[in-house]
Amino acid sequence: MENDKKYSAMTEHELRAEIGRIMEKARKAEQMGMVSEYAVYQRKAVMAQSFLIDPQTIQKDEIYRIDGDDGVFFRVDYLKGRFAWGYRLGGDLAIEALPIAMLKAVKEGK
Repeated sequence: MENDKKYSAMTEHELRAEIGRIMEKARKAEQMGMVSEYAVYQRKAVMAQSFLIDPQTIQKDEIYRIDGDDGVFFRVDYLKGRFAWGYRLGGDLAIEALPIAMLKAVKEGK
């Protein structure tokens, strides 16, 4: 970030501008073959996008698709901040946290 403002203190406009800057850095890292740096920028963008989502739209005990992980579903046990804690279905049922921007309603389709 050019400024040291937390995502939680940013306006929607500032968040969208920050996401744009992060995605541009990710694009450049990808072009230069810097895979690790690209992944870091992608995660930063997802975190910033999570602050554009109302956490109340994520429901406890609901099942969501995981954006970027086709065919994998996630059951939310609880929310803490901008993270949904729960389990991937069909896996070893280990609890994990995902940024809420990664969760897509199953009803939205593919």
